[in-house]
Amino acid sequence: MHFGQEHDLFRSALRRLVQEEIAPHVDEWEEQQKIPRDLFRRMGKLGYLGVEFPAEYGGAGADFWMSVVLAEELARCRSGGVAFSVIVHTDMSSPWLARLGTESQKARFLPSITSGEKVSALAITEPDAGSDPGGMKTVARKTDDGYVLNGSKMWISNSPFADVFVVWAKSDAHGGKIRGFV
Repeated sequence: MHFGQEHDLFRSALRRLVQEEIAPHVDEWEEQQKIPRDLFRRMGKLGYLGVEFPAEYGGAGADFWMSVVLAEELARCRSGGVAFSVIVHTDMSSPWLARLGTESQKARFLPSITSGEKVSALAITEPDAGSDPGGMKTVARKTDDGYVLNGSKMWISNSPFADVFVVWAKSDAHGGKIRGFV
């Protein structure tokens, strides 16, 4: 893959943000064990959240390689926690909503996720299955009002400050290891 001029411009601007606005504060954030919500809002305002999402939801409609640049530059902040929290938000939890959510869900949640007003979390890991979706026991039962979840999750990335949770569950308790997920 050859990064193009748009990737280089994105990288340069993001590197400046990391050097000037993130890296100087990571020691304090690590000590407090807290990532300020304003970081997500600032990154959203500058267009760094949801770069692959369609413009209609506040994204940039960029390619996968732009997300690679985002991850590479965030790693320069010297805090795995800060970098990982942003990447969980942009590339691990919200993409499931963008790809598989209903139009109503996308319209309701994605604009606030790309703006950084809401932070997303990912709930996959279970006590007896780890992060193996095939061993997952959490079940989502369809009702007239949506779904009812029954199961346990642990180590939910971004959970201390998240607003939107993407929860993996089997929609068919007998769906096997491959099929039956919602």
